[in-house]
Amino acid sequence: MQLVTSNRADILMKGHVHADDFLRGILNRDWGLRTGQIMSHINVLESEALDRLLFITDGEINIAPDLDTKTGIILNAIYLAELFDIKDPKVAVTKAVELAKPNMPSTTDAAVLAKMSQRGKFSGKTIAGPFALDNAINPWAAQHKGINGPVAVDADIIVVLNIEAGNMLSKAHVYLTGGNLAGVLVGASAPVVLTSRTDTPQSKLYSIATAVMMADLQRNLSIKLGKVHY
Repeated sequence: MQLVTSNRADILMKGHVHADDFLRGILNRDWGLRTGQIMSHINVLESEALDRLLFITDGEINIAPDLDTKTGIILNAIYLAELFDIKDPKVAVTKAVELAKPNMPSTTDAAVLAKMSQRGKFSGKTIAGPFALDNAINPWAAQHKGINGPVAVDADIIVVLNIEAGNMLSKAHVYLTGGNLAGVLVGASAPVVLTSRTDTPQSKLYSIATAVMMADLQRNLSIKLGKVHY
């Protein structure tokens, strides 16, 4: 960590250590990588079924993000997707159901984020929800349930409910489909490769390549939510 903060290294990579120990160094107030922005983890999935990339967030850092945190998570994911030359990436805030229900606060958060997008609070980026995962990426599922709009079936970014959902979705991609992924932390003062200790060498190589893309690039997307700037 100190090699990175003293400019003797450009990228930090997690090795054969527990994630909580690794993150403790990143969050250290004296020599960590804090920036004042929300930090979040993003897995970039290489999906043969979709024939494109899918960005999953957050399955490693934020346990049960509130509305403010979800805003930062979304901006981080948009930033990374644009590094992959995805123009105006579409964001699906996914839950178990497609309707906003008062007894499921996460669904109302999704509806609020969608309304914020409609009112231009995300600098013209498109965020919609709540979605179930199937109708965010699958045409038949969306048609069968009567779900439409610019994000339905064509989401680039999947914002999950909590850390368990994101972690399981990414691991299912690897262990059930044999897919590859890249895992990085966004929002720190330097690129951070954050992979599982059991990820394949190919996925770790993809993660390093993604971190290289993140180096020395400036972010220009921001949002004001209440009194908080991201």
